[in-house]
Amino acid sequence: MADSGVTDGNDKKDDIERAKSEGKELTKEEKQRLRKEKKQQKKNKEKKDDKATQESGKEKMGVNSAASAPQLSTQSIAQKAPSAVPAPVSVPAPDAPTPADKPTKSKAELKAERRARQEAERASKQSKKGDPGQQGAMSKSKATTSELQPVVKRLPEHIQVDNPDVLKKLAKKLERQQTTGQNSAKKIPLRSDYGYKVSLFSHLHQYSRKAPLTQQLSIPSTVIHPAIVRLGLQYSQGIVAGSNARSVALLHAFKQVIRDYTTPPNEELSRDLVNRLKPYISFLNQCRPLSASMGNAIKYVKKEISNIPSQCKEEEAKRKLLNCIEWYIKEKIILAAKAIAESSIEKISNGDVILIYGCSSLVNHILCEAFEKSRKFRVIVVDSRPRLEGREALRRLVQRGISCTYVLISAVSYILPEVSKVFLGAHALLANGYVMSRVGTSQIALVAKAFNVPVLVCCETYKFCERVQTDSFVSNELDDPDDLIVTRNGQTQLENWQQEPSLGLLNLVYDVTPPDFVDLVITELGMIPCTSVPVVLRVKNVDQ
Repeated sequence: MADSGVTDGNDKKDDIERAKSEGKELTKEEKQRLRKEKKQQKKNKEKKDDKATQESGKEKMGVNSAASAPQLSTQSIAQKAPSAVPAPVSVPAPDAPTPADKPTKSKAELKAERRARQEAERASKQSKKGDPGQQGAMSKSKATTSELQPVVKRLPEHIQVDNPDVLKKLAKKLERQQTTGQNSAKKIPLRSDYGYKVSLFSHLHQYSRKAPLTQQLSIPSTVIHPAIVRLGLQYSQGIVAGSNARSVALLHAFKQVIRDYTTPPNEELSRDLVNRLKPYISFLNQCRPLSASMGNAIKYVKKEISNIPSQCKEEEAKRKLLNCIEWYIKEKIILAAKAIAESSIEKISNGDVILIYGCSSLVNHILCEAFEKSRKFRVIVVDSRPRLEGREALRRLVQRGISCTYVLISAVSYILPEVSKVFLGAHALLANGYVMSRVGTSQIALVAKAFNVPVLVCCETYKFCERVQTDSFVSNELDDPDDLIVTRNGQTQLENWQQEPSLGLLNLVYDVTPPDFVDLVITELGMIPCTSVPVVLRVKNVDQ
């Protein structure tokens, strides 16, 4: 019966093909049969393709398992099957189901299997070769960790006095900074410390004015220029004091050095002049540690010297350097003071009581300019031992006719209730917003904050430095301890203080004021908060 049905179907196909070839039209039944036959042919092709993919996948899995499985030992093979007898051929059981009887998988399942196999192969290859993506990620993570680690900067030599290795290096450095001659008398001497130092500040230098560094120099065979020797003596004796005065005096001494300079044969001015200045700077640092403003001025001079082209003539180069130094003094100090005075006068009203501390040339200039513009105010000058610099400020203001009151720092809390504003100068403004100034400034700012009195700091931008400091211990300056000795009624109580082993005199020069105690910083760029110091430093670096 089945054979007859197949023959009938074949006959019908032959009839339909004949009708097509003869050009006859097919009936609806014949068309439906053609469609069903085409669908059946497509299904059969899809089944064949699925079976072929399954068989190929099984073959691949078998090959992988054979490669990954451990090889059997020769003894176990010999035990299971003799070498003379061939291996038996595996014949499927008659009752076992054939692959055709198993349920077929859909295309989506087959694709998922292929993807899983591909991903497994990729993972195995990457594990053998080493994943470059993971290595890149590891290198990136290492780079980020190295970037996050803080850069440890070397501490300057003048705050490592308690380290004998640093002192040896400093002595060798001073010996190297000499002329081409081999005379040992031409080296820069190392100034020795004086007296017993408080243990908390043992890492700082402490010098005596009675033993200046110029006594150890051999003149005139020394390598130091006479203008630098005179300036160093003025620094050590306290004749030239104040950040602005010290910076201006340094730049004028450099001008004299440049005028007297002649370029040696076979040398370039831009290189030789910088090397010539190095022993001068070391000598001045031995006389008294350099201020932040002096450091910025030295950087500017060195930069201008290094920018001179090699083909430039000596006289022309010297003239350019002298003009640059004059511009720096005029622009950064003189004109900056005038601009700060114009901004500060706006903060001074008639009837104000202004408190100042010590002797700041900039604050004195502001008060004199305000008085000339017919502002009516009164000034309270606060002073402290041992320098008593406020007396010089008092003398200058009284000469102009300004009404003043003079008190010591111990009476600040009693005088502050009648004060309307506090004007303070600055030795330097640090990158974290802290104000470095004459010792006692932070105490006045603290008491003024307690009385809700605004504190205004007047400072030029050339005193801004990139150093960060939160206390007065790490980096500071120790003055001569003998300044604390006072003679009254012909008696000196601390005359032989060095003979007392348990007695130490501490004469600090600077302290650090937190930005929380400062309401405003007045600069030539305008009025800014302490937190804007890094922005000003960034702009200055871009301009340079």
